[in-house]
Amino acid sequence: MFDIIFALCAIIVLSPILLLTVLAIKVESKGPIIYRAKRVGRNYYIFDFLKFRSMYVDADKRLKDFKSLNQYSAEASCKEESAKKLIDADENKLIDDDMSTDYPEMDEATLLFDDEGEVLEGEILHKKEEEQKNAFVKIENDPRVTRVGRIIRKYSIDELPQLFNILNGDMSVVGNRPLPLYEAELLTSDEYIARFSAPAGLTGLWQVEKRGGTSKMSPEERKALDVEYAAKYSFWFDMKIILRTFTAFIQKGEV
Repeated sequence: MFDIIFALCAIIVLSPILLLTVLAIKVESKGPIIYRAKRVGRNYYIFDFLKFRSMYVDADKRLKDFKSLNQYSAEASCKEESAKKLIDADENKLIDDDMSTDYPEMDEATLLFDDEGEVLEGEILHKKEEEQKNAFVKIENDPRVTRVGRIIRKYSIDELPQLFNILNGDMSVVGNRPLPLYEAELLTSDEYIARFSAPAGLTGLWQVEKRGGTSKMSPEERKALDVEYAAKYSFWFDMKIILRTFTAFIQKGEV
């Protein structure tokens, strides 16, 4: 009931902003006003996630061209470059400083076979762990964003169409952010699966923790906060997050 009442009131109050945003997007660039994407919410429910389009129409196709700019992958890339690996050709062993810490039980590397040939088990486990660490994608000063897009992102106006997602029952006002399918799939492990027991939300715990601040949130911090919210969420906890949202929704940086 709270979600429905809140969403209806917000749509009525914010209707002038909604109409001005529609006009600005239409004037600046060609393409649909509303961006729709498949997202994963509570209990892995998949729905059409609504946002005002803040990027050029080919943004999704250009994502791989800017993979190196992903804030969440930069740290992992540095670690990968600095890792020291020695391969014993005779014994097919891999000595990896990072891997020896993460997988202490692996005294000798196990050789596996697939359609592409031979591969060390340690390499597979290491790759899977790095994929989980970098499940999220976030690009600072994203070149795919339009001029209007930068403004509506800075003030979180691009998120307002999600009020209709709330009315439709796809989301709640407060919850964990619904994830794109490729990100959600990487978090279906015992360590992180609990995040999907909480509702998907317009705002949430990690948004009010560091959003609008100067410090960047690491993937591990964000995932930990999602799991924490799933364990603690309640009506009154949501009310506290809503109050904190009003002071955190303006971002100081371009994201």
